[in-house]
Amino acid sequence: MPTSSTASESSPESLTELLDQLQAASQDKRCLSLAEVINAVGRRSFAPILLVAGLVTLTPLIGDIPGVPTMMALLVVLAAAQLLAGKKSVWLPAWLARREVETDKVERTIGWLRKPAAWIDRLLKPRLTVFTGQIARYPIGLACLAIALATPPMELIPFSATLAGAAQSMFGLALLARDGLMALLGYLFTLSTAWVVLVAL
Repeated sequence: MPTSSTASESSPESLTELLDQLQAASQDKRCLSLAEVINAVGRRSFAPILLVAGLVTLTPLIGDIPGVPTMMALLVVLAAAQLLAGKKSVWLPAWLARREVETDKVERTIGWLRKPAAWIDRLLKPRLTVFTGQIARYPIGLACLAIALATPPMELIPFSATLAGAAQSMFGLALLARDGLMALLGYLFTLSTAWVVLVAL
């Protein structure tokens, strides 16, 4: 994916800051491409990319659009695979980078997330960092990869894609804030997702 001149120089350090960066990227545009989203939050950090994918899957305004959870799953598969391979930035194929969503849906989703974001940011803090350190990133990457690979059929199973989005969001927050408690919640949501899928089979 080519580097944009508007790419963010630094990754967000809170959920509110991530929303601010997405809102700035959507200004004066009819549609926002996935490449522009990734450039806005920073392609050199797995955490905000994972958080964006989780929030999009989790929230109803965009996540309920058919095919969107699968597109976010592809993003997570690519990002997680590159994290596990030790890459320093996330590359996307052009056909995926060009995928777009209308900015009015993006801005409505951002508005919907504002209040919970402020509350969540107050809860986040560095703790239990053994679950978010350099070594811990690998099991998180594997868990996210497993969730993403299972996401396409989840679109047919009620609530499973929502749980998957919650798990990815928790892992994203964990890496963003070095908050091991969020990582543990991410594993809990991962197990819950697996249970829902197995029951539905």
